[in-house]
Amino acid sequence: MPRIFAHRGSSASYAENTRAAFEQALLDGADGIETDVHLSADGVVVCHHDATLGRTSNGAGAVRELSLQQLRAFDYSSWKGVEIPAAFGTVGEQFCTLEELVQIALRAGRELELAIETKHQDGDDPRLEAAVLATLEALGFDPATRRLGQVSASFMSFEPNAVDRLLELMPREGVCQLIEESEEEWARDPLLPREHPELRPGSEEQRLFEGAAQRLLAGAAGIAGPGVDFIRANEHAARRWFERAVARIWTVDTLEDAVYLLGLGVTELTSNVPAALRAQLDGAGALA
Repeated sequence: MPRIFAHRGSSASYAENTRAAFEQALLDGADGIETDVHLSADGVVVCHHDATLGRTSNGAGAVRELSLQQLRAFDYSSWKGVEIPAAFGTVGEQFCTLEELVQIALRAGRELELAIETKHQDGDDPRLEAAVLATLEALGFDPATRRLGQVSASFMSFEPNAVDRLLELMPREGVCQLIEESEEEWARDPLLPREHPELRPGSEEQRLFEGAAQRLLAGAAGIAGPGVDFIRANEHAARRWFERAVARIWTVDTLEDAVYLLGLGVTELTSNVPAALRAQLDGAGALA
């Protein structure tokens, strides 16, 4: 039976990475909640996908250049066009810090995993992973067991340097190396190790891709996190990675993709529609 993570919360139902999306994920019976985190200007770990505001709010500017108070002043949910139930808070209460997400998860009263992705789209910031761990440890989190009561946590990043930092802080079983798909020529064979380490990648995208592919091939991280489209195009590489790590695949919203991945031995699916996906798998007998 696969474990299903709610991608940025139940983000098909409510605006991504908002309190409403996280609360709905609990009601949907998700096994875990995936979220993205940045540091605010005053050093608070906040739940937001993009490095800048605008796509999912009426705000503007870089997350890292705004204080928590400034970030809270914007509307992160109205763009979705969905009314928020009173139990999920007001429009002005939808922006979440990591600490607030942990409190939501603890209120679930059941086993739940938080999959926390550290975002580095605006440049690698080594402070972020340390701040995430400090935030969790202040609440009673134990890095060795990756637990806080009934809530466990795992940590993910596309940034290979961030994955290396995480591996210094906790067991590999709690660290996921994400990998972005690319149609560039240098991404045609993700299994090909660099034979000349003195050579430098030609772009930031290539650095991220090659660094992630190397770490997955070496089995450095305990969780491999490619996307479903990447796996379909590079199944030979995915199978090698899955021999070395647990597979946590994004973003899986259709029964067709889920059944395909289960056939490869994938055990963790990240979905925008966790309840619907589980119901479809149940109906198809795919969980037997």
